[in-house]
Amino acid sequence: MRRTTALTSSPWSLRRPGSLGGRPGRRARGAAQGPQVRGGQSRGGQSRRRGAWLATLAAACCLAWVLPASAAAQGAMLTPARSATPARGAARGVLAGPGAGNAGQAAPQIVPKPVSMITGHGHLTLTPRTRVVVPPGSRAALGVAADLAGYLRPATGYPLPVVTGRPRGGDLELVLGNPGTLGKNPGGEGYQLDVTPGALTLEATTPHGLYNGVQTIRQLLPPWSSSPVAQPGPWTMPAVRITDYPRYAYRGLMIDIARHYEPPSAVERLIGQAAAYKIDVLHLHLSDDQGFRIVINGFPRLTAIGGQGSVGTDGRTMDPGGYWTQAQYRAVVADAAAHFMTVVPEVDSPGHDNAIIMSEYGDTSNPLLNGHPQDINCSRYNPPHWDYSEDVGYSALCPGSQNTWTILSTIIRQLTAMSPGPYYDLGGDEVPPALLSQSQYASFINEEAPIVNGDGKTVMGWADIAGPGTRPPAGSVAEYWQPASGSSPGTVTATEAVRKGMKIVMAPADHTYLDQKYVAGQAGNVPPTLGLSWACPDGCDVSAAYGWDPGSLVTGVTDRDVIGVEGAIWGETVVNLSNVDYMVFPRLLALAEVAWSPDATRTPGSPAYRGFLTRLAAQGGRLMAGGVNFYPSKQVPWTLEAEAFPVTAGARGQVSGRVATLAAPGYAPGTVSAVIDWGDGTHTSGAVTGTPPTPTAVNGLYAVSGGHTYAHPGVYHAAVTMSAPGAAPVTARFTVVWRPPGR
Repeated sequence: MRRTTALTSSPWSLRRPGSLGGRPGRRARGAAQGPQVRGGQSRGGQSRRRGAWLATLAAACCLAWVLPASAAAQGAMLTPARSATPARGAARGVLAGPGAGNAGQAAPQIVPKPVSMITGHGHLTLTPRTRVVVPPGSRAALGVAADLAGYLRPATGYPLPVVTGRPRGGDLELVLGNPGTLGKNPGGEGYQLDVTPGALTLEATTPHGLYNGVQTIRQLLPPWSSSPVAQPGPWTMPAVRITDYPRYAYRGLMIDIARHYEPPSAVERLIGQAAAYKIDVLHLHLSDDQGFRIVINGFPRLTAIGGQGSVGTDGRTMDPGGYWTQAQYRAVVADAAAHFMTVVPEVDSPGHDNAIIMSEYGDTSNPLLNGHPQDINCSRYNPPHWDYSEDVGYSALCPGSQNTWTILSTIIRQLTAMSPGPYYDLGGDEVPPALLSQSQYASFINEEAPIVNGDGKTVMGWADIAGPGTRPPAGSVAEYWQPASGSSPGTVTATEAVRKGMKIVMAPADHTYLDQKYVAGQAGNVPPTLGLSWACPDGCDVSAAYGWDPGSLVTGVTDRDVIGVEGAIWGETVVNLSNVDYMVFPRLLALAEVAWSPDATRTPGSPAYRGFLTRLAAQGGRLMAGGVNFYPSKQVPWTLEAEAFPVTAGARGQVSGRVATLAAPGYAPGTVSAVIDWGDGTHTSGAVTGTPPTPTAVNGLYAVSGGHTYAHPGVYHAAVTMSAPGAAPVTARFTVVWRPPGR
């Protein structure tokens, strides 16, 4: 995996110096979803459902031609959001009308950016009567409808029943059908979303497409909709039409649970957090030099011995180890599938295998082995010993040992049987020639790849598996991780993979490795106790994650070759989910947009980059409300988000306590000021309190409190305004009611 100084001068030698997060409810789903279109209805079958919406558009169009702009603006005319791609199909004629360019409201701040977004007038407001409706011909959408209701119930407190039938005013309708506007729509993941003041209709050809649309609906609502507990609302969505589909079908996140063990509960929470931004692949790095994390029947020592430790500074063993049972692994796979996420298991080989070697070197009584398992060890050390440091490049399994293949074939057979997705990742990186010659390495890959194919999976591995002498099966996937671009020598792994007919997942370390520090070198050390900097000597902040193009990064590797993008959080320095989140977010949102949204020039300072920072800033309050830890990057103009609560005054007209909650990413409470207008001509300062930020944690949500005594009973319309250096002030309004006893 991915280090700094070369082990040798060969480009094939790898580098190293000597609820947002919650899920709405689990249910079984297949790892792959085929198109599911309602029988006999593709485009014409939706006319009744969408007729009223299109009629409103047409009426607004006519008004725009014959009335002054002020009168035309009273219609429900939709207008292009800033920098959005014009919509195709029925909406295009509407956009041509005079005055259409300024008739709509501000564009919603969606990440990843949709292909097309047209804003309109007004809002749809959720109420206790709102239902989630699936038409009779779209029953396969019921699971996603339950997801939508499950996401929104905790914060709104509304019942949001899921029903089959015809929608009524104010309902949220999910339809399986083909709106005819979804372009190539790889994997059926696209969707069209129409929101008017009277209703919401989400349409897609597959449940996966509907699920992607649900994630967009969540971002149309206020950030407090991510809260796991009831909030006051109101719950409004702007009128908008969104047409959206992904650039790449593979949008991945890899987590290394080998260097530091993570329990299934932490990984499941990460699944929910990533799925909210349309990540659809979870790559599990299950084994490395410091730990083996999954029970393999027939080889109990792999976890009894191999699962006992984790990476620790200077090789200490005090960091806890651990492992998953096969039942726990299956549960994580099922949870991922419930989020339309495919799990890719990886047991790295032939290198990064010290945990396997330490476990099986002395397994002389295992009937599956030949009594001499010591012959699996081609490592630097013989006999082997534990090294719980961050070192790499010192271990290798021997390709000439039958015991090696007995162990690996058993691991592959059991993992592939538990993983319904199409891929098995055999690793293949960082094996220096001092351990295995290139011919030995190639023979190892050439023997392992058919085992993977024989168990029904497509071979995947780090791009090193495309090296000299290897024969990857047709359709195999190479993950390009080197921090090299253009035609520099380090790019040979990618170009050779393409030459051998492989597909590419782009994961260049200087753009996608989420274990790299945000700030490093002379610029600083952020965060001080987390992360590495070998791929990013000056750090890799949001700009590095966003400012690149997978289809042109390496000369000769184009979108014809690239199937997707993957962010990787390696585990040397992260010991729990809070650490993982701090390194993953917000950079994963940048990678999600690179992988999902249409190609654009994303270099720092470009219009696309500036627009992304604005939309990313709006995610801060949403992440905080959902309990997601993240780094409040100084590159992002984070916005203040606040909500206030209705207040009932005491018997003598007194009010004392919290009046609002504030999300202020990166701001200490002492830097935020608050002024409360009590609605009777009186203004007082509010107190801002809560948990401040630390070097590895964003601050908590702040309570804004104040006290006042009213002179007269009544209903008062109050407001609290909060401000912080460099941020626009935010005002939250609330009502105070004083009704003395007996009145």
